[in-house]
Amino acid sequence: MGKENNANQETGKFTDSRYYTNRELSWILFNKRVLSEARDKQIPLMERVKFLSITASNLDEFFMVRVAALKDMMNAGYTKPDIAGLKPAEQWELVNKATHELVNLQYSTYKRSLVPLLLAGGLRIIEHHEDLTAKEIEYVDRYFMENVYPVLTPMAVDSSRPFPLIRNKSLNIGALVKKKEGEEELEFATVQVPSVLPRIVPIPSEKKGEKVIILLEELVERNIDKLFLNYNIVCAYPFRIMRNADFTIEEDETEDLLKEIERKLKRRQWGQAIRLEVESGIDKRLLNIIRDELLIKDEDIYQIDGPLDLTYLMKMYGLEGFEELKESGYASPQPVPELPEDCDIFEEIRKHDILLHHPYQTFAPVVEFIRRAAKDPDVLAIKQTLYRVSGNSPIIAALALAAENGKQVSVLVELKARFDEENNIVWAKMLEKAGCHVIYGLVGLKTHSKITLVVRKEEDGIRRYVHLGTGNYNDATATLYTDVGMFTCSRPIGEDATAVFNMLSGYSEPRSWNKLALAPLWLKDKFLYLIGREAEHARAGRPAHIIAKMNALCDRDVIAALYEASAAGVKIELIIRGICCLKVGIPGVSEHISVRSIVGNFLEHSRIFYFENDGVPEIYCGSADWMPRNLERRVEILFPVEQPDLKERVMHILEGELKDTVKAHALKSSGAYEKVDKRGKPVYNSQLEFSLEAKDAARLSQAAVNDRVFIPEIHHQ
Repeated sequence: MGKENNANQETGKFTDSRYYTNRELSWILFNKRVLSEARDKQIPLMERVKFLSITASNLDEFFMVRVAALKDMMNAGYTKPDIAGLKPAEQWELVNKATHELVNLQYSTYKRSLVPLLLAGGLRIIEHHEDLTAKEIEYVDRYFMENVYPVLTPMAVDSSRPFPLIRNKSLNIGALVKKKEGEEELEFATVQVPSVLPRIVPIPSEKKGEKVIILLEELVERNIDKLFLNYNIVCAYPFRIMRNADFTIEEDETEDLLKEIERKLKRRQWGQAIRLEVESGIDKRLLNIIRDELLIKDEDIYQIDGPLDLTYLMKMYGLEGFEELKESGYASPQPVPELPEDCDIFEEIRKHDILLHHPYQTFAPVVEFIRRAAKDPDVLAIKQTLYRVSGNSPIIAALALAAENGKQVSVLVELKARFDEENNIVWAKMLEKAGCHVIYGLVGLKTHSKITLVVRKEEDGIRRYVHLGTGNYNDATATLYTDVGMFTCSRPIGEDATAVFNMLSGYSEPRSWNKLALAPLWLKDKFLYLIGREAEHARAGRPAHIIAKMNALCDRDVIAALYEASAAGVKIELIIRGICCLKVGIPGVSEHISVRSIVGNFLEHSRIFYFENDGVPEIYCGSADWMPRNLERRVEILFPVEQPDLKERVMHILEGELKDTVKAHALKSSGAYEKVDKRGKPVYNSQLEFSLEAKDAARLSQAAVNDRVFIPEIHHQ
């Protein structure tokens, strides 16, 4: 090992595939960390239910995108290994084994742990319609005929009716049927469980204090004979398929990107089937028909002991009457002390840069910033990038109002934001109708940056106000995701913001930047320079330390630079929620690197980077993770936090997450993640502490306002 280390240090290369973890397997480890929260008996029961739902939702997207990509590569004969040295077929074999194990663990958690505990807590889930009592049967059959039956479309398959198109992620009941008269031959029939109806069906309880529910598919299965009156039902079982939902757009050859994406979206429902979920114990004859018609391989079949599609548990989490089974310690998003109610937001930003920490602090000032700009007669222009926005976005409404009020409004709406394409097309059309200038992203790149520029005419000339963030302009997810944002009217950042939008609208690249760094042209080099600078400081015996917080780390160049810095003696602390392809504890390579992942009440989403820089620390926030797609194929922005009090606040966020002993998992040299060792350390839940701190800060700010209002009145008397 010693000779190998010397060779590495001489060449400065740390790219041996043994030093890297496959990104797909690392993602599965992340979803296991989420699942561990569902299995944690210290967490309130309904929160555990929510975490289990999240694992199911995560797994669906993983299959539709990542597994689909692996299958595409295998079908195309692509054999190039990844950074961990695994070819697509080898990756698939390991991923397939790991996902089957993960699904088995999901359902053992559901059946053996959560369902019995929910029953003890007053919620009875009727898992099979055979378990209904006589009174319950009477109710559900009536409910079926009145509410469900009119919506259903039964489909038989015979010589004149081909096998139907089964929609992606739809839940269906497949059946073998036999004509009541005539031939004895078995035929296939199916009916889609309607997604337009609530999947959770409440049933009046015969026991006081108990809530009873049954799933919609059980009602359909129970009454399936009413859909095929001329047939006897031999057997009926639910099934669900996952399809390849990724699509490629040849942007250079596309005349109208919006129309091309609309066309591709329609195909998403009918992509190649890549996973089939069936109820365990399904009749083999029925399974063979479904498998053969969908061209599914045996290894892609998941036999499920429980209800298919556990994402329904999120709706169950929302049921009324179980507040005592939920987390109650977190405060709702709090007001921002620097932006009191009814203040002049532009005046406050002129006084000082303002940092927002969501969801502990409310997202409302960001909405208000754009709303005020839309109405302010002195505002000349508003420019903004939008990647993912909420279903009924107040920001979209404010931008439309600004255009109607005669402002110059330019909005880049990223049509290629995966699974939000349809939503973004709707908003783009609406903004255009209101008179906004809408850009549909850049050819070959996704615009993932989060930036808003407001240009305002003031007494001393034109002033530019800028909001920069690590998260989307989405008021809904801003209550669920941890992100940071900053308001500033710094002249250098304002000039850079103008250059950003000129680049996006006309692709005119500036010769240099004042403060911002952008991907795909400059950002990766900036990060490699900053990491390399720490390595130089360490070699010279100067203070050197890196703390980096992000969602994912899988860029080989960045990881190699971190390995080189670690080998030089730099202390490197990484806080990575999801994928991490870096390995810790490799002698001579990553001995000085630690990795932790926080899976808590909120989804960790902020990207923060700290570089010690020989005692003159630099802190940056941005929209990019250390992934090839972010650094090489997206428009991303990194911005510095320079105001001393704001630097302290950002450091407090990093330090809080580094001392978390409740929600943090540490990456071990074995490649496994374990909950951090609490022995000898105080109990510290960083998310809960940030929530309580925001509440205290808002309370103190309000008390100070009350004092300022109250004291002059006494003096006057």
